[in-house]
Amino acid sequence: MTKQPVTLVTGANKGLGKEVARQLSGLGMRVYLGSRNVERGKAAADDLAKDGADVTAIALDVTDAASVAAAARHIEGQEGLLDILINNAGVLHRVPALETDAENMLATYDVNVFGTVLTIRAFLPLLQRSAHPRIVNVTSTSASMTLTSDPATPFGQSGTIVAYASSKAAVTMMSLQYANAFRRHPSHAHIKINAATPGHIATDLNGHAGTRTVKQGAKIVVDLATLPDNGPSGGYFNEDGLLPW
Repeated sequence: MTKQPVTLVTGANKGLGKEVARQLSGLGMRVYLGSRNVERGKAAADDLAKDGADVTAIALDVTDAASVAAAARHIEGQEGLLDILINNAGVLHRVPALETDAENMLATYDVNVFGTVLTIRAFLPLLQRSAHPRIVNVTSTSASMTLTSDPATPFGQSGTIVAYASSKAAVTMMSLQYANAFRRHPSHAHIKINAATPGHIATDLNGHAGTRTVKQGAKIVVDLATLPDNGPSGGYFNEDGLLPW
């Protein structure tokens, strides 16, 4: 229906997601800005549109199967396919490690892990129709078991991100598992999927404690979203390249 590449960014009404939407639109793409809060999504889309961005807000709560399905139906009806899916929606609930309980784990995994699965599953048929489909799962450097096992790193010293770090490690493994599955199925072999960590960016997620800007953090996400057909799939990257698992 349209030759303009179509992108969906989840959790995009602010922070990293909004910046990714801005940058992808700047590359000539039509971007759907997914937001759980419709009014905030529309406000973000209107803000980006002031700079000429082709961005449309869409209601999308990744923890609600009906919401995800409705968003997929809407984009299918409007565009017929999806070229790029950015799974950016995420939460961080800081709890001391020895006080972490199942409730905290479930609340975190519901968004970061199960929400990613829901979204991929719903949009996979639309991605399959694209000539150059790309999926980017936003993860975290704290998901690296290699870095976390080193007590000299910030990740080895952190004591409040049991749920968050483990959920993001699950996202990196999911990315690899999906990549392997796509390769095994000729109908999906053209789909590339990778995990991207933007680094310690300043957003509401961490109380703006990050040392990097969202513009800096968005670079690796955009790079993986626009990979050439001979690019990697199933990797775990920051802007400097592959990260140790």
